[in-house]
Amino acid sequence: MNRADDLTAILRAAASPEHRSGMSRFGIPTERALGIAVPALRKIARETGTDHPLAVALWDTGWHEARLLAPMIADPRQTTVELVDRWTQQFDAWDVCDLCCQNLLRRTAFAYELIERYAPREEEYVRRTAFALTAALAIGDKRSPDERFLPLLGLIGKAADDPRNFVKKAVNWALRQIGKRSLRLHGEAVGLSRTLASSQDRTARWIGRDALRELTDPKTIARVGK
Repeated sequence: MNRADDLTAILRAAASPEHRSGMSRFGIPTERALGIAVPALRKIARETGTDHPLAVALWDTGWHEARLLAPMIADPRQTTVELVDRWTQQFDAWDVCDLCCQNLLRRTAFAYELIERYAPREEEYVRRTAFALTAALAIGDKRSPDERFLPLLGLIGKAADDPRNFVKKAVNWALRQIGKRSLRLHGEAVGLSRTLASSQDRTARWIGRDALRELTDPKTIARVGK
């Protein structure tokens, strides 16, 4: 057995039918799922360590949990745009998309380029990637200046009329996270939210109103930039 087979066997041993049965309630397909909670996968990732070839091999097994685990052990320095293109084309669940953004894509040298690359795309999960990655960077990239995020608000505005559930929720998430990053970005995000909230488009109105609800909450304002 190779290492991918060994790790797949570990995943199978950790499977929980009860957890698997509950995944569909959160909009996660279970046809290729074993039923393993993310904290358990993180523990396996810590024990495994960074192993890029293993991550690629795990992904190629097609198991849902293997595709959650793969970005946790992949090496951002060895990750190529071509690999990311292939993986995003195979996203079939919001959690695979989001955890890939949080654990791997935001750590690549071309993370911001990926946002511009995927934001105009029509495929639901590819487009979601752009905005889930925006949210991940707004939270996790502590070094970039506000100017890095200002153009992303423009991309959010352009995508705010996409009614597909997994896109609109990611667009909303990205808008809220940018708005919580600094006082300057908070003002820009609130301004965009107000514009969207007054839109004639139903999806844009929902995104704007929901973002305003959080961004104008005194508790949120007190935490902005911290």
